[in-house]
Amino acid sequence: MSAPVRILHLHSSFAYGGKEARAVRLMHAWGDRAVHSIVSGVPDRVEAQAAIGKHIRYEIAQNPPPLTGKPSVARYEAIAAYMRRFDLVLTYNWGAIDGVMAKRVFAKGTPPVIHHEDGFNEDEARRLNPVRNMYRRIALGAADALVVPSHKLHAVARDAWKQPEARLHLIGNGVAVDRYAKDVRVDAIPGFRRKPGEIVIGSVAGLREVKDLPLLVRAVGGIAVKVRLVIVGEGPERQAILDAAEAMGIDDRVHLPGFLPQPWTYMGLFDIFALSSRSEQQPISVMEAMATGLPVVAPPLGDIASMLAEENALYMGIDRHEVHLRDRLQALATDAPARRRVGAANQAKARAQFDEASMIARYKALYETALGRPGALG
Repeated sequence: MSAPVRILHLHSSFAYGGKEARAVRLMHAWGDRAVHSIVSGVPDRVEAQAAIGKHIRYEIAQNPPPLTGKPSVARYEAIAAYMRRFDLVLTYNWGAIDGVMAKRVFAKGTPPVIHHEDGFNEDEARRLNPVRNMYRRIALGAADALVVPSHKLHAVARDAWKQPEARLHLIGNGVAVDRYAKDVRVDAIPGFRRKPGEIVIGSVAGLREVKDLPLLVRAVGGIAVKVRLVIVGEGPERQAILDAAEAMGIDDRVHLPGFLPQPWTYMGLFDIFALSSRSEQQPISVMEAMATGLPVVAPPLGDIASMLAEENALYMGIDRHEVHLRDRLQALATDAPARRRVGAANQAKARAQFDEASMIARYKALYETALGRPGALG
């Protein structure tokens, strides 16, 4: 057996979210054919580590060169020198773009670099930053490939970042669909027990400003039937969410269990899945909800509307207004047959289009091509 591929992952943050979930799933797919070193641009945000299986060979890098800061030749040189220890470098989102710029400035001896863009934070949710656009254009010229998961991001990369089609790869996300239908555990959410007659609205998201979860709390607070809101995730907006629940008088009906690493064990405890984000592209959490057989209420962001089954269209928000979100949640909360019908249609579409096997195969082909080592990842 050939030596395992040494992969460096440069993350804007390794807090658990869609890109982290996908990265961990691919690590599992490569198994013992790869070893991984993970850098988090926010050093204390490494919650996704909990999702990595014990059989995976990896480390959370200690004292790597900083990924963020003012443009600096010395910092780029330090990042490039660090990258040369590895066979392949994978960079994720704006917070790790300096890994690509380091190759641009100090290309000699650096391994292949593949950049992944999965969406935008609060600072670019409404409007792309023109300075960042220019920086991306310059840096991404050094990348061996740029991967995006959604058609909307593909258009942004092509038109705003001026990336040629030869470098640009649209690879949709995927999940282990069958697992979400069979591996549910009633005790999977710490501190949660369904009460008689209660409808459970669930969301899975990092507790960040761009997810605007206080808006979801306000929408749920206006529903005129017995509901409970469970938000799985962790982040800096926890207190803002709790404050919104208290202001709406539903603090006893909002449950924040923190980050939970195995969504297939608990998403089946929800009756409805909801998002209230300011920016999304192709959310893995929506695929997980569909695989579970849930109806989805969400704003019409990124590729969400086209991801969902036609039967779900009536419950997509026309915008992000909390009243519109509330009305769609209430319509589902009061109509069990609709929940079953829409959920079944979403599950069928997830099986047809979002099983992870295709995603894994495409990433495998891309990474092995960059390495010049067919079959290196299995």
